[in-house]
Amino acid sequence: MKKLVTLATFVFALVFSFETSAQEFSGLDKSPLDIAVYPASGRVPNKLVRVTYSRPQLKGRSLANLAPNGKVWRTGANEAVEVVFYKDAKVGGQAIKAGTYSMFTIPGESEWTVIFNSKLNQWGAYSYDESADVVRVKASASKDSSSLEAFSIAYKEVDGGVHMVLGWDTTRVALPISQ
Repeated sequence: MKKLVTLATFVFALVFSFETSAQEFSGLDKSPLDIAVYPASGRVPNKLVRVTYSRPQLKGRSLANLAPNGKVWRTGANEAVEVVFYKDAKVGGQAIKAGTYSMFTIPGESEWTVIFNSKLNQWGAYSYDESADVVRVKASASKDSSSLEAFSIAYKEVDGGVHMVLGWDTTRVALPISQ
């Protein structure tokens, strides 16, 4: 009986170990997830804003086709961008309460509309609901001499606050943020 229990335990362990080692892991995402935090220093405990977003790449495609002017864009890839304001702030001069929001944009030639929306956990802009908009502001768009292959978000300190800068291809969009 003892040998039978030992044999059964061995067989169970053997089967279980094959099941575990057969686990399939997906490859790297084509549009990897990234986070942009301000202030960026890990030593600063009082963060103002954190953006979690996916970074699509041009791969020979045009920005105008990927994020057409005049249409709501998910502002990246995959899930809608998630923005956390750790404290009350002003974006583009408008007040926004501390909290978590989805962020969408409407591209334009010289300015983009940046939208902070209360509906979270959205895939892309497919279920975008304008009635859930909390703040809509205009942000200036410009062209840069260098091209970015992957969509990126960074921060640039300016007098009176910071600009959240959205960049892709040669387009740069600067959204003023202050406390």
